Amino acid sequence: MFKKILIALTATTMIAGPIATTQAQAATHGPQKHRTETTRIVVKHKPLGRTIVKQKTVRKAEHRRWAKGQRFDRRHAANYRVVNNYRNYRLSAPPRGYHWVRSGNDAALIAITGGVIGAVIGGAFR
Repeated sequence: MFKKILIALTATTMIAGPIATTQAQAATHGPQKHRTETTRIVVKHKPLGRTIVKQKTVRKAEHRRWAKGQRFDRRHAANYRVVNNYRNYRLSAPPRGYHWVRSGNDAALIAITGGVIGAVIGGAFR
């Protein structure tokens, strides 16, 4: 009898554990916010007298604010680029093992191996 209860508890723990972890991770990260832009293009053909309207909808990620000590994920960065010409933007030379990255109009100093943010300069690319 005791053995059956122990087996049932073990099975429940093995099934419910990953489900609870997945729900907790989804709650901490939350949904990705998107901004929708609609572009309307009107083309008129003079010889034929026709008007063609094309509509294009683009979903872009919202700008995220980065802070020192966070782990940088380029999927959440708007306009992600590695900045090699940091002197043109009046940024200091990155220390060994770091590089400058552009996210929106912000510059972030990122550790190459771990992805941890060392510094953030807001509005560096305006």
